[in-house]
Amino acid sequence: MTRVERVRVDKWLWAARFFKTRSAATDAVLGGHIQVGRVRVKPAKEVGVGDRLEIRRGEVRWTVVVTGLAERRGSVAAAAELYEETAESAAARERERLERRAARPLGADLGARPTKQARRRIEALRRGQRRRTTP
Repeated sequence: MTRVERVRVDKWLWAARFFKTRSAATDAVLGGHIQVGRVRVKPAKEVGVGDRLEIRRGEVRWTVVVTGLAERRGSVAAAAELYEETAESAAARERERLERRAARPLGADLGARPTKQARRRIEALRRGQRRRTTP
């Protein structure tokens, strides 16, 4: 087996399991969601050990340093050995996670969705109120 010294960034992102498919990784690179050394790159850009990548997927951001290279996708344990997340990035992700948890979405306090029987009772009450309020 030959030792790889540099790998395409889209292959590396897929092998490191940041994206489910290689085409999704390619689309993210083309969309400007991946930066190597704070520079926007193309999917064919090669990365090596020691390179710093900034990865954005939705609202989640990672800043990682490449510690290993792989052209093929392996296990989760093998993928975790390909990079090391910076301490600042981990702290920022944790802070954002806690902020999202604290900011409850609209309607979260309404409880569970009513059952069919409960919905019919609510509708019956509403119909009854309409009849009483109109002359």
